[in-house]
Amino acid sequence: MAGVFDIDLDQPEENVSDDENEEAQINDIMDQCSGFEFNMDDCEKIEISEDNVNQGTENIRPECFELLRVLGKGGYGKVFQVRKVAGAASGKIFAMKVLKKAMIVRNAKDTAHTKAERNILEEVKHPFIVDLIYAFQTGGKLYLILEYLSGQYMIEKCFCLTPLSVCVCVDFFFFFPFFSLLCSFYLAEISMALGHLHQKGIIYRDLKPENIMLNSQGHVKLTDFGLCKESIHDGTVTHTFCGTIEYMAPEILMRSGHNRAVDWWSLGALMYDMLTGAPPFTGENRKKTIDKILKCKLSLPPYLTQEARDLLKRLLKRNASSRLGAGAGDATEVQAHPFFRHINWEDLLARKVEPPFKPFLQSAEDVSQFDSKFTSQTPVDSPDDSTLSESANQAFLGFTYVAPSVLENIKEKFSFEPKIRSPRRIMGSPRTPLSPVKFSGGDCWPRSPLLTGGGPSVLQSPQDQAMEVSTPEQMDVTTSSEASAPLPIRQPAGINLAQMKQQAYPVVAKRPEHLRMNL
Repeated sequence: MAGVFDIDLDQPEENVSDDENEEAQINDIMDQCSGFEFNMDDCEKIEISEDNVNQGTENIRPECFELLRVLGKGGYGKVFQVRKVAGAASGKIFAMKVLKKAMIVRNAKDTAHTKAERNILEEVKHPFIVDLIYAFQTGGKLYLILEYLSGQYMIEKCFCLTPLSVCVCVDFFFFFPFFSLLCSFYLAEISMALGHLHQKGIIYRDLKPENIMLNSQGHVKLTDFGLCKESIHDGTVTHTFCGTIEYMAPEILMRSGHNRAVDWWSLGALMYDMLTGAPPFTGENRKKTIDKILKCKLSLPPYLTQEARDLLKRLLKRNASSRLGAGAGDATEVQAHPFFRHINWEDLLARKVEPPFKPFLQSAEDVSQFDSKFTSQTPVDSPDDSTLSESANQAFLGFTYVAPSVLENIKEKFSFEPKIRSPRRIMGSPRTPLSPVKFSGGDCWPRSPLLTGGGPSVLQSPQDQAMEVSTPEQMDVTTSSEASAPLPIRQPAGINLAQMKQQAYPVVAKRPEHLRMNL
């Protein structure tokens, strides 16, 4: 064994530098090639240009997209359905949100909201949040290219099946337990999206039906991040008065400072809307609505399940510190509630749970879920003839963005499927969206802690699966008529339907006249 470690120190090897080795190799090659003669006529000539030298990030510009339809418009610009005709992802359908710089820079808060929306969409990637694919700008405009969502608003699909709409045709108490289960699916996906935002220090502040859409598979997609606030962590509060009145938490209305707990109040207001057909507090005008939010007792219809009643009471507590979700657990506190006992959270995040409803679409370009008031218009992106000063343009430095999925073709299959459409509005409704960066006719624009399911999921697949204030006159009020596909209803285990059908309670239509839809 000693021989293994013998080192001969008497005959050191010559030290030859790498440079000397490389020079010797080059000389050998030159000696071999010295006898060759090169004929330049036989060589291919390539013109050197920016198209073939230092190719890197795709150069995205308006000419890369073909305008197909108008999806919405407002004071700040338009939203188009577009097809990409050049470069990566050529042929895919997207939504293109076009904002006029000259309109945005008039107000410093509008500028801040626009930049925040773009930054948040870049940072946040989640199965239940709309994907930003590209962002770029020209001299006078900003462009956001997002996944196209042609599925209708989530609340509209639930609203078509609210107790008020079905009680006339079926025994009400026979139906409601199933309806409650369907709502729990959508609310669970929304809670995961909110939880992911909160983990990144972002509060949403604009949770309402118009900002929640379904993709082509029926899963929830949270959209429109113009009112988000960043860097809100434990102990941090902000005082901006913003949101949509019917879904705003009391602490925002009182300007007493708010944090992420406002999103859980809004989730409670949204849940109440889904289960009853109207938000919990509504009035004839904004002032009366605010007074009810701050002072009136929460009225819960008798047909709500015990779990639904308890969750609503916990989410709609006026004292923010005692509200469910306001503690350190955030989304996990909400998701642990018995109302979600049928949810398998791991499968839900992986989108293995089959949605209760899948939008019926004729093609990838289907715009049937959008208001024909806009889709019937000729899509024209007005000429970019405005010119901003150099100092004004400084506000939009770094706006350009290309999603990693486009650059690297990563495996994650966040479907670039359908998005958008005009908000659910009822003629004469006092609902007043108060976002400064909103499209009245068609607004477009992380993973929450997982919980262990308490039992088999009834909703699993067979495979185990703003008020920087816009006035009401500035907002378009549109009506919409939705066609609904048959909704699969599964019977929850342990429910005696025969016994439930024998119960009879008076059902009162609680949705105010001005908030009702023709069903």
